[in-house]
Amino acid sequence: MALFLWMTGALASFCILAIGARELSGELSIAQSLAIRSAIGLVFLSCVYFIRSLFFKDKRLKGVLNQPRHQVVKLHFFRNVFHFLAQYGWFFGIGLLPLAEVFALEFTVPIWTLLIASFFLNEKVTANKLIAIFLGTLGVIAIVQPGYALIDYAAIVVLGSAICFAISHTTTKSLSKTESPLTILLFMCLIQLPIGLALSLSGWIWPQGEQWLWLVVIGLSALSAHFCLAKAMQYAEVTTIITLDFLRLPLIAMIGVIFYHEAFELPLLIGGGLMLIGNLIGIRDLTKKKTKAKNK
Repeated sequence: MALFLWMTGALASFCILAIGARELSGELSIAQSLAIRSAIGLVFLSCVYFIRSLFFKDKRLKGVLNQPRHQVVKLHFFRNVFHFLAQYGWFFGIGLLPLAEVFALEFTVPIWTLLIASFFLNEKVTANKLIAIFLGTLGVIAIVQPGYALIDYAAIVVLGSAICFAISHTTTKSLSKTESPLTILLFMCLIQLPIGLALSLSGWIWPQGEQWLWLVVIGLSALSAHFCLAKAMQYAEVTTIITLDFLRLPLIAMIGVIFYHEAFELPLLIGGGLMLIGNLIGIRDLTKKKTKAKNK
């Protein structure tokens, strides 16, 4: 029951985040939207930190900003530069592509993570990983359909965004060994806020009316999506989480059809299905490692 509730929260948050990005597309620059999103997230997290430290006396939260060492701060910065680029590409794609296509291409993230971890973390390249990469490639081909039509440059940007997300996830994996989720989120807002400001100040336009509402929606839904997903992982294996997370594709497709009159094409479902199968095969090695570790 708890898993169902947390995954429902994650799925709803990701879809609400996409709707907020679509509503602001063309009204505010992407960099400005990301800067304000970081500011909202920073205010919210600071309030959470203050309340927990004041009323719950959570010793783990005291001095959280003093926790990282010099090399760890560098890793935070590295992670957030790529995470910012990933979000920028994702917001860019949301404004130009059908919502379902953006979400489908986003499912290549685990495939890119396998490749990056193999090269930079010296993780072993197994048959399962190669099959996962092959199926993921087939899924991309099914979605972008090269040869059938010119490949939309926005799709290429979203694929680049997925690669940046994979780099960010791989770095997060390294950071999570010593850093708490709260620390990672705080530094995400602290680092990405000035980046967004630097890229948007020259063309800054103050949001008005309903735009502020969507900015708050984006800021809070992004935090709740990652929080719910992290909580869900406490109740189930990664394979279950990935399978349930795949429900984002048909769900966002329905939203696109109902609210934005987008057509949902069969190649999207086929490509997304191939990626799902590839992702599940790719993480079988991780499941085996965990099983062996428990049996020792």
